[in-house]
Amino acid sequence: MTRKVLASAALIAVTALTATGCTGAAAPKGETATAAADPGSVSGTITVLTHRTDLVQNGTMKKYAAAFNKIYPDVTVKFEGITDYEGEVKIRMNTENYGDVLMIPNTIAKKDYPSFFASLGSSTELSEKYRFTGNTTVDGKVYGLATVGNANGFVYNKAVWKKAGITDWPTSPQEFLTDLKAIKAKTGAVPYYTNFKDQWPLTAGTASIGSVSCDAEANDKLATSTAPWAEGSDLNVIDSLLYDVVHDKLTEKDPTTTNWENSKGLIARGEIATMQLGSWAITQMQDAAETAGTNPDDIGFLPFPAQKDGKFCAITSSDYQQAVSLHSEHKPAARAWIDWFTEKSGFARNEGSIPTAKSGALPDTLKPFEDNGVTLLEQSQAKSAQVNAIDNAAEIGLAKPDYRQKLVDMARGVQSGSLKDYFAELDEKWSEAEKTTGS
Repeated sequence: MTRKVLASAALIAVTALTATGCTGAAAPKGETATAAADPGSVSGTITVLTHRTDLVQNGTMKKYAAAFNKIYPDVTVKFEGITDYEGEVKIRMNTENYGDVLMIPNTIAKKDYPSFFASLGSSTELSEKYRFTGNTTVDGKVYGLATVGNANGFVYNKAVWKKAGITDWPTSPQEFLTDLKAIKAKTGAVPYYTNFKDQWPLTAGTASIGSVSCDAEANDKLATSTAPWAEGSDLNVIDSLLYDVVHDKLTEKDPTTTNWENSKGLIARGEIATMQLGSWAITQMQDAAETAGTNPDDIGFLPFPAQKDGKFCAITSSDYQQAVSLHSEHKPAARAWIDWFTEKSGFARNEGSIPTAKSGALPDTLKPFEDNGVTLLEQSQAKSAQVNAIDNAAEIGLAKPDYRQKLVDMARGVQSGSLKDYFAELDEKWSEAEKTTGS
């Protein structure tokens, strides 16, 4: 898996899509890519644009196409793996040439989906079958289906935690800190790794908004909040925990020297114990364990250390959503690919991810969540555009690493200021922006 793409995609559930300069070539809005009742009636050659260059290069996508062709023998599927997916596809969307099926770029404003993509059907109907349809719904119509979904929490090395005498998940931030202190005292591992230098992992905290309050509408409520960092709020608890972990010297000695690629091997070998990431990262760490000759089963996943009425909650978010180009000349074939990939390919299972189809089972990597009654919440996107407008006006950047990098620097003493004053500053910026945006 490509790390930055997946981390960014994990934030789609908490960040509205921002406007770009894409205008698109003239095309009629309101077209629908209708699913054909008879597979034998579907034909044509379709091009699928994807950010998963790894799966294109190693032949995995060809294997999926071969399985697809057993049901749709008259459709030829070609793949175009794009390294700079966001940058290149954004430019191509100023033309009619952006494939037949594509992952919706994060930079395309949600309100503009009807100008670029064919509708897949009504949200009323599709939301019954699929998760995350709210992310791509415009005026009651769905314009994309998620490839997979992910839960948000912490990847950890179970063997290290066990060596420190910890067998139960921490149920509060204070217990989490206590556990990290035990790891520091009783093992040779770094208790918590910030991935500060690569920046993007710091945004994982935003993906957990709603986990603390166990509220699927927590992100929507930011649209009318005047103090998102008030005592006890999701953001207050999430960011306070990060500050405390760093302040209590439970992280790497110098955050400016962290390295994402190296961190996989470090946690696999038990040299670090914990990292805040989406569940998409589990299989990457397990692969690293196999490479290192350690036990992949030592890699586990923790929910955010907070409970509501005695139970954990975890926010789930979608990865990229597949859509049909409005300019595709083979819309039935493109739609057939999306439906098959979503429901029958086994992609989510193979990736250790949450299936988009509600009929699909959770992956083995999340079985501990299921066994321990963790409530998975699909975050509401009803007011994501307003939240994003306020965030932009406030110049905070909930889905950007900057404000948390400052928080980490304050915690380790290289920037002045108190956490209380910093939260007050953020609240003031948010409150003023909320007034000016008219939310």
